[in-house]
Amino acid sequence: MANTLKFNIKYDSMFEEHLSFVDSKYHSLIRSKIVEQLQFEPNVETKNRKLLRPQTVLAAKWEIRFGPANRFRVFYSFDEAIREVYVSAFGEKERERLYIGGEEIIL
Repeated sequence: MANTLKFNIKYDSMFEEHLSFVDSKYHSLIRSKIVEQLQFEPNVETKNRKLLRPQTVLAAKWEIRFGPANRFRVFYSFDEAIREVYVSAFGEKERERLYIGGEEIIL
């Protein structure tokens, strides 16, 4: 691993509400994937982690996808200087539609 300094992960106050729209059997998977994907190199693009287009409606700048059929999405930003990741939203993709907190979001 190129960078061994951990990032502190902070969650938006709405994260728990967003999570409540997903079957609870996935909650531990979601939490563990967030830590696994964002704790060390949140700024490195991978197959399932990408920089978002600037015109997205979300405040987040990055997205990770995972879970069954890659249907889960976590939207986040980070501050390299203070080593913090800010998870702003959790969503679920169904076909071509993204739902955050039960509402469809147009990206």
